[in-house]
Amino acid sequence: MQSPLLTLALFWYFVSSVCAMLVVGLTGGIATGKSTVSSLLKASHIPIVDADIIARQVVEPGTPALAKIKRTFGDEVLLPDGTLDRKKLGSIIFNDEAKRKQLNAIVHPAVRRAMFWQVLGYWVRGHKYCIMDVPLLIEGGLWKFVGLVVVVYCSEDIQLQRLMQRDGSTKEEAMSRLKSQIPISEKVSYADIVIDNSGSRQELEKSIDDLVRKLQKKAGWFWRLSWLFPPIGLLSAIWTLAWKRLLRSRKRRAKDRTSKK
Repeated sequence: MQSPLLTLALFWYFVSSVCAMLVVGLTGGIATGKSTVSSLLKASHIPIVDADIIARQVVEPGTPALAKIKRTFGDEVLLPDGTLDRKKLGSIIFNDEAKRKQLNAIVHPAVRRAMFWQVLGYWVRGHKYCIMDVPLLIEGGLWKFVGLVVVVYCSEDIQLQRLMQRDGSTKEEAMSRLKSQIPISEKVSYADIVIDNSGSRQELEKSIDDLVRKLQKKAGWFWRLSWLFPPIGLLSAIWTLAWKRLLRSRKRRAKDRTSKK
């Protein structure tokens, strides 16, 4: 039987080694083109951890999360084939903050665990870095736990135009959806890299090529060193996360001082 000390040592080695891989958080605002950017990165053979896909997978029939949803909200949230009735569940939580929190408490931990295991899988296969495509990267606080934050940006006027064209909505409806989210200008303040998607498809593709080169350079030889000597990866991850929090704290204080003037 494996001793607790050996188990701890193996776990420490595992955590230290995973820290050697660069994990990049990708986010944006509604209609800024984040999904297009994610697709272009995937076409460039960059490993993607897609939070939206995982969120659907963790509530498929037979999963623990779906069983918890059934116990919490009743059989009425299931379709005859046993799959989740998203429309019914949405109507239940729409104007009920308490029930929305109950649902989030079930789904969010399941999504984060699944994302972790996908990141681990990419590390095992020897990837230098991977992209975590998370729409609510900033709102959910996950930006604190990634090595780089990439925000896909366009002006709010362009957002509005694209949203109206995409959904066939009125200006008032589109404005209402935009106002329900953190402004894209605020998300940009969290970014290490900003991809401006205000122009043409060709310009966006060039920006993606530039991003891939930056990620390759960022991972570079240090990834090999961290793989061979896991403590270096662990210390680097701790330093990176601490530095990001310090920078964000400084930005917040500067913003507060500006707003008071």
